[in-house]
Amino acid sequence: MVGEPFAADFRVGQGFSGSRQSYLKQRTTRHSYVQDGVEIAISGRNGDRPALKVSNLKNGLAILVHETTDSTLKYNEFEKFQNFVKHKAFKDVIKAHKDRGLPQTGFHESYRRFVKSLIAVGDGSGQDTSVGLQIEIIAQANPYTDDMASGLQVLVLLEGKPRPNAQVELFARPTGTNQDAQVTLHFTNEMGIATLPVQYGNEYMADHVALIPVEPDQDTDPVWHSLWANLTFSVPVR
Repeated sequence: MVGEPFAADFRVGQGFSGSRQSYLKQRTTRHSYVQDGVEIAISGRNGDRPALKVSNLKNGLAILVHETTDSTLKYNEFEKFQNFVKHKAFKDVIKAHKDRGLPQTGFHESYRRFVKSLIAVGDGSGQDTSVGLQIEIIAQANPYTDDMASGLQVLVLLEGKPRPNAQVELFARPTGTNQDAQVTLHFTNEMGIATLPVQYGNEYMADHVALIPVEPDQDTDPVWHSLWANLTFSVPVR
């Protein structure tokens, strides 16, 4: 409701589920919301759970924004890296890894998450827009107010430029439930736009990942850096 306190959880896991996470300043680069083209920083204290709390949302569409700092993981089995590359449809990455003379075990990848969530306040009117994240998924229509019978188009940007032929993974489940998510894979066209087959009464998470090569200075440095874009929203029953 307009002007009433609003809270949201951070969840980290798989399949549109996961454990609730606390807000941690040292793991946060950006923590804000955007309404009517104005970005407002959200203050938080270490250990806050729910991790995001806002008390002054206005009528209309609100875009919640969260960007993490970098984290690092280590691959001790090359098969895990191969499975990741295959699942995310990264072309020629395995060949590039071998061509660079990189090891098949004991190498590191750094990653960063870029999260947006569309929230309807009051009548929910408004439009998603780019908020300047390094990688970003942008809804091309308002899932709360527009006709979704033909699906929802989303634009994928990397460094502000459209990403053609890029995979978008869509997780779907009935709104307000903990049912197992239905997962479908979609690809952007030459303009960086994918059409997602959404249905009324469901909630969604769209996910896109980019993998960038990194030249290490020492053995423990990452050799790949992944950027994770995420967009959550609901399509209410009409």
